[in-house]
Amino acid sequence: MTTTEVGPPLPETAPPPAANADRRQGRLRTFLRARWLKTIPGRIRAAVAAALAVLIVMLVVLSVAIGNARDGVKTIGHDAGPQVVATGSLFFSLSNMDAQVANVLLIGRQHDLGIGYDESLRRYEQRRAEAGQAAVQAAQLAGDDSNMQATVREVIDGLGRYERLVGEAMLLDKQSNHAAGQVPKQVVDTYNQASELMRLELLPKAYNLTLDSGATVRQSYESKRSDVNSGRLWLAITGGLLLAVLILTQLYLAATFRRLVNPALALATAVTFILVAVGIGMLSAQGSHIKKAKEDGFDSILALSRARAISHSAFADEARYLLDPSRADTYEQTYLDKSQSVLFIDPKTQPANLETYYARLPAVLSTYDPARDRGVFLGFFGEEADRVRPGVEMSALVSTLGAYRKVIDDDRRMRALATGGKPDEALKLRMGRDTGAIKDFDDYDTALMRLNEAHQGAFDRAIKDADGGLSGWTVIPVAGAVVIAVLILAGARPRLAEFR
Repeated sequence: MTTTEVGPPLPETAPPPAANADRRQGRLRTFLRARWLKTIPGRIRAAVAAALAVLIVMLVVLSVAIGNARDGVKTIGHDAGPQVVATGSLFFSLSNMDAQVANVLLIGRQHDLGIGYDESLRRYEQRRAEAGQAAVQAAQLAGDDSNMQATVREVIDGLGRYERLVGEAMLLDKQSNHAAGQVPKQVVDTYNQASELMRLELLPKAYNLTLDSGATVRQSYESKRSDVNSGRLWLAITGGLLLAVLILTQLYLAATFRRLVNPALALATAVTFILVAVGIGMLSAQGSHIKKAKEDGFDSILALSRARAISHSAFADEARYLLDPSRADTYEQTYLDKSQSVLFIDPKTQPANLETYYARLPAVLSTYDPARDRGVFLGFFGEEADRVRPGVEMSALVSTLGAYRKVIDDDRRMRALATGGKPDEALKLRMGRDTGAIKDFDDYDTALMRLNEAHQGAFDRAIKDADGGLSGWTVIPVAGAVVIAVLILAGARPRLAEFR
């Protein structure tokens, strides 16, 4: 009997490179011809890949839409919106400064006339400080806008020149010790230099700052609100597509493996539905908040701030009318122009002058019903009347229009006295503290501020709601997508494991 000696096993021979290449090419042909879809594991993997791909697209869509909503709220509520308020405050403060200077010069040595010399001077100093603060704030909010920064610097430089001229006019006024209303020519000439600097340089630049900031808000509102609405639509489309993929996958698994439900995929479907529904609701709410902040708050705040500043400038024209009779016609025309910009009354077939404005204004306002009438008059108050809402805003508008009517009537009476040879009575009416133009104008200014505050409240509430609605949405989309992805993989893994 012979024995065969068994040696160690022979080492495995590696397949030749050509065989590996053939194998790789075979797999590639199989993939390109989609043969893997003919197998159950291949179909499951395809469904998972499709669901994850749509999920990623949906996440991108939601994130971009949220970013657009956040940018819109930031621009309207925290950047350009406050910038408009700051530039509007600058415009108003500059206008009121010049009005108080005219009052101080009209008073002369009769320091107890009107609100008094000391009070007029105090108001001037107060407005000067407010103008300085508003200019600094406008410069800070201008950010990288070089044109706006240059305009703010020009306003600040011009304000310094204006203050020097006013200081010189007040010193000459004090030295002359003149009677009320009888201002020496030297004082008037110096004041006119300051007033022209204010009216021709400072106020137009401050006004342009307000318009530029307002244009930024409008452009941002239109683009961002459109982007948010588009994002909401695309979220609905991608979310619906993902739900369809998940539902079809579950139906396929139920038919193939004869199980009624896949718990992980069912939960993924539920989470997807919740995320899409809540996302759409949030974006709809953001669009509504942005619209409310813009239309119910910002638009009215901008119009009313301009109306207030121009009203104070027109009120100063009354003082200038008495201060410098040689330019009375000019100041009368500028008063009409400013009044028409605040509340425009169509003269119809009558001459477009102050007499027509005096006659037509009471007729229009006496029959005006804010709950019914639209387009009855134009100007800043016409804009407000067309969008005012019932309640506090409507009540405040009615009060403001009534107070404005008294201001215009005071102006009519003052000019009638001045042209009727009663300049002292005209001055007394214009400077009246308890019953007169100053008191009635202060009442009008107070009513106008109440109306503005009502819109400021609506604006602040809308921005606060928008900020609150976006809270947490930096994390929610990513967290939701991760949960959905994990559930999809968890639902597919046990089925794939059955084929190993």
